[in-house]
Amino acid sequence: MEETTNFIHEIIDSDLAEGRTDHVHTRFPPEPNGYLHIGSAKAIYINWSTAKKYGGKFNLRFDDTNPVKEDTEYVDAIENDLKWLGAFPDGGIYYGSDYFDKCYEFAVKLIKDGKAYVCDLSKEDMERYRGTLTEPGKNSPYRDRSVEENLDLFERMKNGEFPDGAKTLRAKIDMASPNMNMRDPAIYRIVHTSHHRQGNKWCIYPLYDYAHPIQDALEGITHSLCSIEFENHRPLYNWVVDNIGFAEKPHQWEFARLNMTYTVMSKRYLRQLVEEKHVDGWDDPRMPTLCALRRRGYTPSAIFDFVKRAGIAKAYSIVDIQLLEHCIREELNETALRRIAVLDPVKVTITNYPEGETEYFELPNNPQKPEAGTRKVPFTKYLYIDRSDFAEVPPPKFFRLKPGGEVRLMGAYIVKCEDIVKDENGNISEILCSCDRETGSGNPADGRKIKGTIHWLSRETAIDATVHLYDRLFTLENVFDIPENASIMDYVNKDSHTILSCAKLEPSLKDAKSEEHFQFVRTGYFVKDTKDESSYNLTVGLKDSYKPQ
Repeated sequence: MEETTNFIHEIIDSDLAEGRTDHVHTRFPPEPNGYLHIGSAKAIYINWSTAKKYGGKFNLRFDDTNPVKEDTEYVDAIENDLKWLGAFPDGGIYYGSDYFDKCYEFAVKLIKDGKAYVCDLSKEDMERYRGTLTEPGKNSPYRDRSVEENLDLFERMKNGEFPDGAKTLRAKIDMASPNMNMRDPAIYRIVHTSHHRQGNKWCIYPLYDYAHPIQDALEGITHSLCSIEFENHRPLYNWVVDNIGFAEKPHQWEFARLNMTYTVMSKRYLRQLVEEKHVDGWDDPRMPTLCALRRRGYTPSAIFDFVKRAGIAKAYSIVDIQLLEHCIREELNETALRRIAVLDPVKVTITNYPEGETEYFELPNNPQKPEAGTRKVPFTKYLYIDRSDFAEVPPPKFFRLKPGGEVRLMGAYIVKCEDIVKDENGNISEILCSCDRETGSGNPADGRKIKGTIHWLSRETAIDATVHLYDRLFTLENVFDIPENASIMDYVNKDSHTILSCAKLEPSLKDAKSEEHFQFVRTGYFVKDTKDESSYNLTVGLKDSYKPQ
């Protein structure tokens, strides 16, 4: 793996040099309440590659402390995504719920130390007592309960004696702190809901800001690397670690989240897209989820290349989606085999070609790599070309097929349009051409110049297929710039998915495998769909307008 450096590595270098730690252990802690997306890939890459660079360990830990929205469906999907990315959690796979007993034990310790109390304030009253950014909060009327009363109430909370929301356990810190997260935050709440792993064992659940540092400490995490929105939570992270009294203390460091043009990363919005059927599930190839990117033909190497090129820093930025497209296009240009696909076919008949005759033209599998070899494409009297490669009334500088005009059939003969046939609606149903059989392996003997080259397929051997073309899911470049009184769903691109159900493919694709990549010549890069053996999905077009910095 190519080594890179960033501000996180500089922190670790300093920690190692000054003896604050002698090893590196990181983790990726997703909540199993949705599918991972391209932003998750950045967090995975940072934690995984950092551990690898320093010869350390990398854990996958499911943050399953909220039973309301979590499901084993998401657990399985997250594990599959990490395996696909190649980010193997060699430090182990863990669950936050496996630490519930320890979290409870440490909460009892905090109560006994006078650093936590049971509060009866409602959610609304707690918010009101919290104060504002410019005004301090005020103490809860239950803040000075005795240790004995707090221990009794907390145990009764655990035993299920109180309804949801009736009580919380709060850390006793400082209601006048300038950091709102330190104003006696709730660390336990009552939720009478079955947990996907623990069942009905618990009806109280630790909150993330309390549970996460405990989990890190118990797993021996040295550097807890997370996104920048947790920066203001770091003092609370440190408070939990310090007041529970861990000897080996993890440290939290933050990096900027990945934001990308024309893309939403919020799980809430992604779930809304799915539930309101703007898309066809979490793996719809227009989605930024990793399972969708995989189905669309993106590769782990291209995704990680994108993350590295986008940069790892603390400052907010929004990355042009064209960089992601550039990364996969650059990779597939080197690796994808070339194949012919006629997406919008129109019939062509070669009038002077013998009926029943078949010959084969050898076309390169990848012109940039002679070692990739060639394959034979059959040529017959009856062909298909793309409808867009013919114009009855051609615009200026149209170098494709037109009445009386000549073009080169890619790798084969030069043909001339002699006539056209139209159906009852006036649409062109067939093009009649003659071919110059002296031009199968070279230029015309008389020296005439042929400017246009188009692709083609034999009608007898072409394979039927459905091809899916995709565009950006949103029309708004910066999804954070939603006008007042508007919703992000107002900017869903209704033309982001086009289905071509009558496409024709060359016969060599008959044995193509699921997720195998191809360049459909003159069109773009495509991948065989994982859900429909007869379908291909557009990964990215051929044109690359992105200028790498």
